[in-house]
Amino acid sequence: MSQPPVAWRYSGNQMKRWRTRANVTREQLAEAANYSPDTIKSMEQGVRMPTARVLDVADELCRAQGLLSAAKDYLQREKFPARAQDFMEREREAIGLGWYEVTLVPGLLQTEGYARTLIENRHPPLEQSTVDDRVAARMERQAILTGRRPPVSLSFVLYEAVLRNPMVDAEQLNRLLEASVPRNVVLQVLPFERVISDAIMGPMVLLESQDHERFAFTEGPFASELSADPGVVSRVSERLSMIRAQALSPAESARFIEEMVDRRE
Repeated sequence: MSQPPVAWRYSGNQMKRWRTRANVTREQLAEAANYSPDTIKSMEQGVRMPTARVLDVADELCRAQGLLSAAKDYLQREKFPARAQDFMEREREAIGLGWYEVTLVPGLLQTEGYARTLIENRHPPLEQSTVDDRVAARMERQAILTGRRPPVSLSFVLYEAVLRNPMVDAEQLNRLLEASVPRNVVLQVLPFERVISDAIMGPMVLLESQDHERFAFTEGPFASELSADPGVVSRVSERLSMIRAQALSPAESARFIEEMVDRRE
């Protein structure tokens, strides 16, 4: 699993060192910055990005003469969860991508409304500014669908449960149909009656780099893994192939989704 960005860890470490040197307690800093002590602790450990307010308050309390406040110039608000950053980097460089989803619409195919609903309902809750940044970043990622030259080869298979989720409204279904129009995008649906055991083991993504190196990405609620291990890549590739073989054809999948749209409008 990916570590938090090094800038977070370094800035948090410096904040703790200056605070300790100045004999300022974590509770005192928390009260002055209007944060909880646990939040200050997570910032000092680099798990959470130190905010501008905390850095400025710590700088004044610890008499750091601007050295802590200067860290603001090197910190960027998180666009993606730390554990997904490696995957996003590979995704930006990919020339081919195969994606299977069991419960959620893939980020590259989400409407803004659907994405915002998912991100806003995380627990523990995210700050609103983080929600806004992550939604914007997710929309920016979708440039891979049609904005790259040469086009990226994209293949998506969605288990029927993804489409049956109450969060998937007519707008989101129409977005799936729209996204599948370009020739470089293939979208298939795996109906309930065609499910195989490999299809209920969780989502998986197979990426191919410009150097034709392949990576497998698997994600769960608390952990994710990006692997270039040939054995892992081979297993994911085989599972994706078996799932694609059971799924409806692209034309059948489009009709399947269109029928769902008709029933919801």
